[in-house]
Order: sequence, then C-alpha cells, then structure tokens
Amino acid sequence: MAQVEYKDLLDAGVHFGHLTRKWDPRMAPYIFMEKNGIHIIDLNKTLASIDEAAAAMKGIVRSGRKVMFVATKKQAQEIVTEEARRLKMPYVTDRWLGGMLTNFATIRKSLKKMQGIEKMMKDEATYKSLAKRERLTVYREKEKLERVLGGIADLTRLPAALFIVDVKREHIAVAEAKRLGIPVFAMCDTNSNPSDVDYPIPANDDAYKSIRLITLAIGKAIEEGLLERKQDKDDQRLQEEEEAKRAEDVKAAKAEGETTVDAEEEISPVVAEEAEEQED
Repeated sequence: MAQVEYKDLLDAGVHFGHLTRKWDPRMAPYIFMEKNGIHIIDLNKTLASIDEAAAAMKGIVRSGRKVMFVATKKQAQEIVTEEARRLKMPYVTDRWLGGMLTNFATIRKSLKKMQGIEKMMKDEATYKSLAKRERLTVYREKEKLERVLGGIADLTRLPAALFIVDVKREHIAVAEAKRLGIPVFAMCDTNSNPSDVDYPIPANDDAYKSIRLITLAIGKAIEEGLLERKQDKDDQRLQEEEEAKRAEDVKAAKAEGETTVDAEEEISPVVAEEAEEQED
C-alpha cells in the first residue's frame, strides 16, 4: 500500500480547517489546535484514518464490487474524474440527482434512454432523416444526460461503497447511502459531521492539493485491490487446471490398471492349459 507521509500532508495543506466560528463540535477529536482564528487538523489522526480507509477500501474492491466517487465541487471535479476513469469506477462530478441510489431503478431507465439516443445517433440514416430542429433537441438531451449520468453509464447495480469529497455539500448522497447501508468513505473538514460517515478522513476538502493527495491515496488502495483480485483469479484458475489434470491422470491410471487385469484374465487360461500339458 502506498504510504502517505506526514510531510506530504503538510505540504498539501491538509491540516488547514475552516474558521473557528464555522466549526462542527463533532469534529473536535480530529482538531489539533486553533491558530489565527482557524482550526488546525491533527495530521496524525489523518494518517491513521487514511490507513484504515485504504485497508477497508482494498477489501471491498478485492471482492469484485464497485466504489462510486462523488465530488461536485469545482476544485475536485477534474482529479476525481481522472482517477475514477483510470480505475474504471463509477463517478458523479456534475450534480447529485436525488434518488440516484434509493431510486436506482428510475436512474437505470434514464441510462437506457441515453444509450438509446447514442445508438440512434450512430445510425446516420435514421438521425439524418430527422428535421434539423429535432436533431438539435436530441443532441441537447444527450449532452444533458451524459453530463449528469455519463460517469455511471456502466453501473448495473448499486455500488458497494462511496468515496466523497465534502460530506456537507454531498449530504444527500451521504443520507441515501446511510439509508441503504452502503459504507461511506469521505474527506471531512472542520465544518463537517464525521458521525454520518463510516470512514471519515479529517482533511482540508477545499484545497486542490489536499483533495488530490487524499483521492490518489484512496485510488492507490483501489488499484492494489484490483491487482490482488486478478491474482486471486489467476491462482484459482491454475488450481482448477491442476485439479482437472490430476483427475485425468487418475482416470488414465485407473483405465490402464483395468486393461492390465483384463489381459491377465485372458492369458491365465492359456497358461493353465500349457501347465496341464507339461504335467501329462
């Protein structure tokens, strides 16, 4: 697992919280001190939280399930989108649609609609037969659906976990996950409520460098989980091949043994007859 150093967190400004008057008292265990009217996050707690979250995340991914990335704030969109695409994981970076988890069946209908529009647009004969105004309407609808749902286009079932940047901003996503019992991994600033999150990571969720560092750390854990899953599959396949080969060898040996017994049974009467003739 990629180790995040204390210095890395310091350089990225992970320790800078919000103004003291904007804090959430439930974040008190993760706050180190107050300086110039700003709360300073305890980076030792952050390091411990990253390790705990990364280990849990790796276990989820190793079992073959998906993790959804959620980050709709401007400074987080780019890095979260890149990392989710690299890992082939679903993501939401435009806006969270209410019911994206709790009303997943309806979301699936919208995804099918988007796929239908894409299929129609690829069929040039059908698409060009539409009036110019209709083509423009279809194109705009496709753009809108792609912007909002493009990141979850390949999602066929509910994700096993959520990784969220800024739980206060994404409170609807957190509430839906909590209702469905989906574990939430999230960056929690000093104005957040960590009790709503299963794996809170106390960190500055406004600075690009801070968001990038934490997201890449989680991404690395997911990547390791994927590699371990691939290794498990390869080991299982080799084991199955060895067992199949062993079974074939046993079968072949058994068949050879039966052939030898049959041959002995055929030879025995002849040998007996020759022995009787010699006695005479």
